[in-house]
Amino acid sequence: MAKRDYYEVLGINKDASETDIKKAYRKLARQYHPDVNPGDKEAEVKFKEVKEAYEVLSDPEKRARYDQFGHSGVDPNGFGGFGTQDFGGFGDIFDMFFGGGFGGQTRRGPRKGADLRYDLTIEFEEAAFGTEKTITIPRWETCSQCEGSGARKGTRPETCPKCKGTGQVAHTQRTPLGHFQTIRTCPECEGEGKVIKNPCPECKGKGKVRNNKKVQIKIPAGVDTGSRLRMAGEGEAGELGGPPGDLYIFITVKPHKYFIRHDDDIYYELPITFVQAALGAEIEIPTLEGKVKFKIPEGVQTDTIFRLKGKGIRNVQGYGKGDQHVKVKVVTPRNLTSEQKELLKKFAGTLGEHQHHIEEDEASPKEKSFFERVKDAFKS
Repeated sequence: MAKRDYYEVLGINKDASETDIKKAYRKLARQYHPDVNPGDKEAEVKFKEVKEAYEVLSDPEKRARYDQFGHSGVDPNGFGGFGTQDFGGFGDIFDMFFGGGFGGQTRRGPRKGADLRYDLTIEFEEAAFGTEKTITIPRWETCSQCEGSGARKGTRPETCPKCKGTGQVAHTQRTPLGHFQTIRTCPECEGEGKVIKNPCPECKGKGKVRNNKKVQIKIPAGVDTGSRLRMAGEGEAGELGGPPGDLYIFITVKPHKYFIRHDDDIYYELPITFVQAALGAEIEIPTLEGKVKFKIPEGVQTDTIFRLKGKGIRNVQGYGKGDQHVKVKVVTPRNLTSEQKELLKKFAGTLGEHQHHIEEDEASPKEKSFFERVKDAFKS
């Protein structure tokens, strides 16, 4: 079965931007994801088709090959697998039947350098307020001595004598059908069209050197584990005058001693004593901005949650700040002395707590109204 056009699969035009490609992929991936469509074989096939299309079109090099050659340009069994043992590749076959010069010169041009990844772990507070970090990354950089040419200072690469600067050499083959000429990459200059007779002593003719580079990173407030920062031009040096790659910082945030984060809100569990819960109290509690006074109302129950507005984490996109949620936990005292136990028994007696259950006919008016509402609900 023939493959569908990748642009058609994602429902986009051929001039779609990277952002358009990403949006289309996310929309379709959510629609056809196996978790959303359990047991749906058709959705599973479409999900794989969407994923394959995105993997090609989101990669600039693969997309360029696909735009020029279609599915064959990105199929590992396409060009390379088409009679390579007998003819040396697709270009050779084209030349054998139609003459030399398929695709013009194969001389390599400027190429962007490789992207780099750095995994950075930061503290909870650093993620909340933002910070600056200096990291050291090993990378290939353009040689300062030869400025990337690979040739000794004062000299320059020379035109390859074998291919005369074309980056290609012709081979004549005798076959039962006659003599055929094929064009292949020059083995002397590896397709670059130039050779270096006097290599740079610093980079040994590579045009690049390996260095440890210190990079200053500004981490915005609100990042979280999984956040990714892109630093343009801080990756590996490019080839043949091409631009450098980019550096991607992947963030991991350490857990906090007191707080748990959910989106831009933080959660804090406040332990209080039975006396504080019964009588109320004013105590200090921690926030990301320091300790603040917090008033516990009289008679508060365990698991009651209070909200401190604006005491959470600043949104990384600049959309305000989250809140701090305080969950009260009443701590039951342990290892009471005999005197303390006796006092508690007397206190319980003043409340009439001789039994640990409430019979319907002994319930308070408020509780009776509740039982009455339940009865009415079952009667109706």
